[in-house]
Amino acid sequence: MQIQQMLENRLTELEMKVAFQEQLLEELNQALVQQQFDMDRMQRQLRYMANKLKDFHPSNIASQAEETPPPHY
Repeated sequence: MQIQQMLENRLTELEMKVAFQEQLLEELNQALVQQQFDMDRMQRQLRYMANKLKDFHPSNIASQAEETPPPHY
């Protein structure tokens, strides 16, 4: 009978470990989904900013800077 109790205890311990691992796996999966969502959002923002920068012409920026003297003059 003692062997049966030991086996039941071991089975209970293994079941608890499996439940913990399943919960941890679900939490890791949710973190991965959130990270992918964040990366997609950042990529869209980066593309948007890159397109905005393409609209600027260096000569226009330089000419505006040359026309307006710094405030300390």
